[in-house]
Amino acid sequence: MGAYEKYVLPRLINSVCGSRSLQRLRSRVCEGLAGDVVEIGFGSGHNLPFYPPAVTSIAAVEPSDLSWKLAGERLAATTIPVSRSGLDGQSLPFGDASYDAAVSTWTLCTIPDVSAALGEVRRVLKPGGQLHFLEHGLAPDESVRRWQRRLDPLQQRIAGGCHFTRPIADLLTDAGFTIRELDVFYEAGPQFAGADSLGIAIS
Repeated sequence: MGAYEKYVLPRLINSVCGSRSLQRLRSRVCEGLAGDVVEIGFGSGHNLPFYPPAVTSIAAVEPSDLSWKLAGERLAATTIPVSRSGLDGQSLPFGDASYDAAVSTWTLCTIPDVSAALGEVRRVLKPGGQLHFLEHGLAPDESVRRWQRRLDPLQQRIAGGCHFTRPIADLLTDAGFTIRELDVFYEAGPQFAGADSLGIAIS
């Protein structure tokens, strides 16, 4: 990992992902969470203010030391016990059927082996456990997809391996999840960067 990925990119992601315009979406994706939760791609903890009181613990999976440091104020403000419990979503250090729910927000775009990561999430969820997801990926419209394909190589270079073109719903079903709720929409701004999928998938 170079200096850009280690020191600069986490600060950029913290700033962009901390936008007030995203708070409503974070509130939606966290709605209904309960029990012990594992969050992959915890980042700098921007979901923390939106976790409901029914959540009893959060296992934060986050590879970046700087992102974890940037989460400090949000970690101090929450009453939910949070532990940094893993560094790699592709290999989770938890037993089978350990968690009631999982959360992934703008994370599946970047994990190198996303199929392995989803397999791990499904493994550590209890039977019937919920994965709450909010991800950007392949757009529903072909005209937007063409731009995504053109810009994807550049996006991967400047955004730490982030892809515009991952088909989120297909990845979830291929990993064995059943999608219970799904809302596909564009965020404000460039459509190629903000084609989002928000929903709940069942293990």
